[in-house]
Amino acid sequence: MDIAASSAVSNALYMNQAQTPQQAQMELFRQALDMQAQQVTEVLASADTGAQPDLASEGTLGTKVNTYA
Repeated sequence: MDIAASSAVSNALYMNQAQTPQQAQMELFRQALDMQAQQVTEVLASADTGAQPDLASEGTLGTKVNTYA
């Protein structure tokens, strides 16, 4: 019975040691994803600065066709 307990403790310690690098890798992966999300948000926000104006709502010019290219 002593051998089984020793084996269980050994397996538990091994699994704990294996989880520590995996947790560090996952934290690094999360940080990389957060940085990418921030960069994509900045790129999308900067893309709105060149948006075309809306069509005119009154008058004879610019109310039917948007001629910006």
